[in-house]
Amino acid sequence: MALLEKWNPSRDLERLRHEFDDLLQRFGFEQGGVFKELQSTSLRPAIESYADGDKFIIRVELPGVDPKDVDIKVAGGVLTVKGSREEKHETKKPDFYRREFRYGSFERSMTLPEGMKAEDLKATFHDGVLELTSPMPKEALPKEVKVQIQGGEAKKPEADKKTP
Repeated sequence: MALLEKWNPSRDLERLRHEFDDLLQRFGFEQGGVFKELQSTSLRPAIESYADGDKFIIRVELPGVDPKDVDIKVAGGVLTVKGSREEKHETKKPDFYRREFRYGSFERSMTLPEGMKAEDLKATFHDGVLELTSPMPKEALPKEVKVQIQGGEAKKPEADKKTP
């Protein structure tokens, strides 16, 4: 069963911007100059969800994010994970030769399976991965339904007709 994800037009624009940045780098242009103004500080953490027996599991990659900077909410059957990854420097601002780390705020939303209760979700954070688990609702468990075929039986080959 495919889960629906709330459409967010800025997500598509962000993906396009990343692809454009990669294209420019392949042709020898570095980020900066004119494009520095366009550089976004938004993150889009990777997310995966799957059923494991009678459990539903959601994993969100949040490397470098402090768990106390993460907010998890469920409203109307939609799970939203929000937070931020802050840039921390204890010394003077470094002169970067290449910079691909993303800093700033993020927000990801996904529709939960029908019948899932927000109060059943349990969250853990380990090695930069937020993992949410919940018992799989009975309504969302795969059901096997036998479908009967109606109609005629298979045609038998006609015997050779002998003409008188």
